[in-house]
Amino acid sequence: MTQTIPAFGLGTFRLTGQTVIDSVKNALSLGYRLIDTAQIYGNEAEIGQATAQSGVARKDLFITTKIWTDNLAGDKLIASLKDSLAKLRTEQVDLTLIHWPSPNGAVPLPEYMAALAEAKAQGLTRLIGVSNFTVSLLGQAIAAVGAGEIATNQIEIHPYLQNRKLVDYARGQGIHLTSYMTLAYGKVVQDPVVQAIAQAHGATPAQVALAWALQQGFAVIPSSTRRENLASNLHAQQLRLTDDEMAKIATLDRGERLANPEGIAPAWD
Repeated sequence: MTQTIPAFGLGTFRLTGQTVIDSVKNALSLGYRLIDTAQIYGNEAEIGQATAQSGVARKDLFITTKIWTDNLAGDKLIASLKDSLAKLRTEQVDLTLIHWPSPNGAVPLPEYMAALAEAKAQGLTRLIGVSNFTVSLLGQAIAAVGAGEIATNQIEIHPYLQNRKLVDYARGQGIHLTSYMTLAYGKVVQDPVVQAIAQAHGATPAQVALAWALQQGFAVIPSSTRRENLASNLHAQQLRLTDDEMAKIATLDRGERLANPEGIAPAWD
């Protein structure tokens, strides 16, 4: 399962209109192939336009979208995904995630996981997975569809929020993890520990943070609107941190969660 998700991709959260079109086109021209979006981002149509105009064959792309909480009900999920496919100009996405678990369990987890599995059975998505699932919710998802069906759990992971309990549990179940906000909205690049490691390697602090995540086996999906940053971030794949450097970054964990939307976020581990 893990081999089917590229380790490095482009995130598009908060990018809309011409900004997201330019970001996607630049990323694809630089060699990115995974594009990560979501229904709530309001940019699926622009991403569909950018990928269509990019000259990159659809078979070479890996497109991820996420089902919003309003569309989790069994009678809504598949219809909403079909809307997403139309916007993205594709007959199938590569990965569809439950963006957030249903707030307060309004829609039962087995119901939306079954609907997601049915979307896969219908060929609307090649892989399925979850996002922002805690240990408890991940366990329930495994009970609903089986660990082998969950291609990834996309969660906030960065040096200031290392989410070790959840990481250990997912690994124990053989479930791949995708790190989002790996740079903690840029906070990590200001960190003296990260900066010192970057200096030692002649690298950027962003490259160090991304390499730190990649070395742990996480996929990363950093976003940028600047071509030079998109290009620079890619080089994180060639950067190898020493065990000592990894250990130093491990000490930065302070449980600082940045994605915690009121009324939507689950009870975190």
